[in-house]
This record gives sequence, C-alpha cells and structure tokens, in this order.
Amino acid sequence: MELSQTESKKENVDAAELQKFATLAHRWWDANSEFKPLHEINPLRLNFINEIVALKGKRVLDVGCGGGILSESMSIKGADVTGIDLGEKALNVAKLHALETGARVNYQLISVEELAQQQPESFDVVACMEMLEHVPDPAAIVAACARLLKPGGQVFFSTINRNPKAYLFAVIGAEYVLNMLPRGTHEYEKFIKPSELSSWVRHADLSVETFKGMSYNPLTKRYWLGTDVSVNYILHATK
Repeated sequence: MELSQTESKKENVDAAELQKFATLAHRWWDANSEFKPLHEINPLRLNFINEIVALKGKRVLDVGCGGGILSESMSIKGADVTGIDLGEKALNVAKLHALETGARVNYQLISVEELAQQQPESFDVVACMEMLEHVPDPAAIVAACARLLKPGGQVFFSTINRNPKAYLFAVIGAEYVLNMLPRGTHEYEKFIKPSELSSWVRHADLSVETFKGMSYNPLTKRYWLGTDVSVNYILHATK
C-alpha cells in the first residue's frame, strides 16, 4: 500500500530532532557556528566520495542535506545534485544560499522513502551523511537509499559508532567539554555499530566496499580519514 505524502513524511522522522536543527537553521552557513564541524569535515567527505566515483556528470542525491553544505560542494564538482530533507527551515536556508552563490542544486522537502517510491533506480550516487543516528528507523533509510540507486550505483553513509569511546568523544567531549556542538545534539542509544550498518546494507542487497574512520585532534584542531572507525565513520557500498 502506498503512503500519502503526509503519511510518509511522518513515518520515519523524529519531531524533536527536526526541531533541534530548525532552531539553528539560520546558522548553517556560519563557519564559526554550531555547524563549524560540518564545514571542517566537508572537504574530507567530498574528496572521499569524488575519488571513488568522479562526481562530474553524475546524478547525485544528498539525503538529509540540511542547509546544503555537502550538496553545494558536490554541485561545484560538476554533479547534478538533488538535496532532500524534512526540515523546511534548513531547506529554505539551502535554497537562499544557492541563489547567492549560483550553485545549481534541486532541493526538495520530501522523505527518502517517498522519493524511492517516485524515482527508483534514478541516481548514480547517494550520500546520507550524519543522518542515520537522528531517525527512528535507520534501516529503512538504508533500504530506501538502495532503491534509489541505479544498478552499479554507489552509496555513502556516515554515522557514529556505539561504544564507550564514542560516547566520551562524540557526546561528552564534543558537546560538554569542547562545546563544539550544542548539548543534546546526539543521543548515545541512537549511535550505530559498523556491524549493524553493514547488516542493513547487505539486507538492502548492497555490497559493502570499505569503511573509513574520521578522527579529530582537539589540540591541533585537525580532522583526518583513516582506519580507526571507533567514533565517526563512513561506509561505502555498491549496488
């Protein structure tokens, strides 16, 4: 049974999570705001994706695009980008910023499940970054992303591991000690182990290709990608 647009939007979204980001929406493009970490890690994420798929000319979907930081940068690389989110204020900020910069991104207020019903097997690349740990049913997001991929397509998921170190670094360190993120940004019980994400990916008939960990040194204030997936990590899979 197909869901109406209103019903599907309610299906897999946490209203409290949307409100968190709606409150901060006007600060998405302030590189010294609560979104500073996203600005700082974006080149790492962008380059990781681009090195694997060569974004120029590809049809790309950014799931949970927020204010459009990754969407715009992929567009600049020459991709045909669609960015979707259920946060209306963030999308409005993304659209306004694109008007200011001339970036060509198709932003839509729609759930990934709804879009998968409308446009199955339509995208060469799907990116779903820092979103899975904010929704009630992340496995359903993974499945919808898989449906949206063309055969041979590539998908990238980034999220946070669930273990004591991740709690110490991503919650206590980032939110309470370093004040890099607003307190309450993350809920530990929603963090996702790589084994869990891998299981969802395989269940969606995708093949896991690689994991990359993202690390941060608070003294040098430097981020880098490596083999340590104990806190933040990216999974790359193919269809």
